[in-house]
Amino acid sequence: MSTPIISLESLTNTTSSGQLLTTAKSGGCASSSCGFPSRPADMDSAIWEKIKDHPCFSEEAHHYFARMHVAVAPACNIQCNYCNRKYDCANESRPGVVSEKLTADQALRKVIAVANEVPQLSVLGIAGPGDACYDWNKTRATFERVAREIPDIKLCISTNGLALPEHVDELAEMNVSHVTITINMVDPAVGEKIYPWIFYGHRRYTGVDAAKILHEQQMLGLEMLTERGILTKINSVMIPGVNDQHLIEVNKWVTERGAFLHNVMPLISDPAHGTWFGLTGQRGPNAFELKELQDRLEGGAKLMRHCRQCRADAVGLLGTDRGQEFTLDQIPLEVAYNGGKRHAYREVVARIRDDHVAAKNQAITTLGSVSAQGTLQVAVATKGGGRINEHFGHAKEFQIYEASQTGIKFVGHRKVEPYCHGGWGEDANLVGIIAALGGIDIVLCARIGDCPKNKLMEAGIRATEAFGYDYIETAISALYATEFGDDLSQATA
Repeated sequence: MSTPIISLESLTNTTSSGQLLTTAKSGGCASSSCGFPSRPADMDSAIWEKIKDHPCFSEEAHHYFARMHVAVAPACNIQCNYCNRKYDCANESRPGVVSEKLTADQALRKVIAVANEVPQLSVLGIAGPGDACYDWNKTRATFERVAREIPDIKLCISTNGLALPEHVDELAEMNVSHVTITINMVDPAVGEKIYPWIFYGHRRYTGVDAAKILHEQQMLGLEMLTERGILTKINSVMIPGVNDQHLIEVNKWVTERGAFLHNVMPLISDPAHGTWFGLTGQRGPNAFELKELQDRLEGGAKLMRHCRQCRADAVGLLGTDRGQEFTLDQIPLEVAYNGGKRHAYREVVARIRDDHVAAKNQAITTLGSVSAQGTLQVAVATKGGGRINEHFGHAKEFQIYEASQTGIKFVGHRKVEPYCHGGWGEDANLVGIIAALGGIDIVLCARIGDCPKNKLMEAGIRATEAFGYDYIETAISALYATEFGDDLSQATA
């Protein structure tokens, strides 16, 4: 007996933790997944325990779990050419603003409010809007308060690394389990093109001297974190003509020093953000350039391809920001934590995830049974849960997968403006969507109207709703088998 499809959207909209628990217990044990471990076969069990519910450190987890950032650390000790502090950091928090800066007590109130309403919440991060390590007292005070109230939440920080070595021991003492360091260079000659100045040891440094100090501190901090068993993710901003080729060397350095993940992000250089790169015409990479570099980095540290370059006050699943629902003026002055909904949600998700893993394994078997060789580029409209469950017209992004005989690989996402507004299609937005889907063979979605479907076909992109609400891997493997077999009817249905 297969597991019935359970809508995670409906679960997270459930107001009663008792209803969630009933759902968890009534599901029983699916024969396809009973006792089936969701841990990848090639991953150490201790590492899996650390990442299995961290949406930024696990591509699989990001289908089910949410993070939130609290903007408690506004002070920063470096200047980046892709950042204008008036707008926060354009590459960490698009569109580059935080709605409000918080004190530690305000942050605690907000975290409790979110945890009570967003059962997917598993991680609290501090990513600015300045630097979490430089503005350390505020970072520490926030984590101490939250850890007392919600001890099971994972704590993580994002930092430029300059002040990181001073606080590694404290991070370990506070059980901060995950740290992200933005490392854009390992050669100071490259670094001086990215960083006009740093503030270190009570003085300001510029040029190569600044980049050299930053590089040394970043490497030292990374090594110290690795020694203490704290997982690290390296963020690198890909800047064409500045560090794009150099990031291959960066990947080697961070891999040698124990980085768990390397996340190469595209430069965001909209002139409206007022950054140096934006105002001087420095372009960001296109989707093809980004993927080409990421593919070249395969074999080093594991690559993160599902990053959404979150705001410093982001709330929710990656790609779905609910931060505006939880501004301080909407949160009661007195709020008490109730973990029932979160714990019940985890029980439900544990069963669903195991069934999803079984579906993935079946998909691999299906792919391996196809005699012809080829690749298929597939764009998926999804709300999460690993299923094709979003209407084409409502999609704000498409997840991109590449299928071959050897497997199905998530390779990135492409943001779009939704086609539908108020029940009507926007032709201008459809033009943008088609452009964003360049190179895609097939679009999978829960529903699609005839007009956009036909326009996509004219552009050489097929679209189908035939696999609506199926697991993504199940649908793609069936498409692949059909595409390279004799019957093409399903692929164009």
